[in-house]
Amino acid sequence: MGLPGSGKSTVGRQLARRVDLRFIDTDHVLEHRMGCSIREFFEREGEPAFRDMEESVIDELSLGGDCVLSTGGGAVLRPSNRRHLHERTTTVYLHSAPEEVFRRLRHDLNRPLLQVADPLLRLKELYVLRDPLYRETAHLVIETGRPSVASLVTSIMQSLKLEPATPPAAPPPA
Repeated sequence: MGLPGSGKSTVGRQLARRVDLRFIDTDHVLEHRMGCSIREFFEREGEPAFRDMEESVIDELSLGGDCVLSTGGGAVLRPSNRRHLHERTTTVYLHSAPEEVFRRLRHDLNRPLLQVADPLLRLKELYVLRDPLYRETAHLVIETGRPSVASLVTSIMQSLKLEPATPPAAPPPA
């Protein structure tokens, strides 16, 4: 979990590959079930209707067994989501500064909460609201900074003591 653009889907997908688990992105599940993009749904139905659907999907998927689950950045806004994620999963918060996220997303038009006059200010507001909720929910906080995706995945694996799906090849005899 983390702010929009913190790398949840990218890091989650790579982590799932490394530990040979299924990867599920709640935003993709939601878009499939809604039959449209999250942005379109937000515009048509509003954020409360979206959060209701998101809550139902997180409840369902957090009971689904071993997988790497990537949630939308606002999933922590609902207390039941925080509770389900903390109690039913091992939750990693990819901590990113708003300025870092802005640098990554400044040209992205698909994030409904950032389609405002001042997206950096909006990210700072989201951070102030959500950072304490992410920290309350998380079992592990990983600083994203500038490391590569592979470095972030390795850091998560080491912190959670996860083994790679395929052990590294033994070095050739000398």
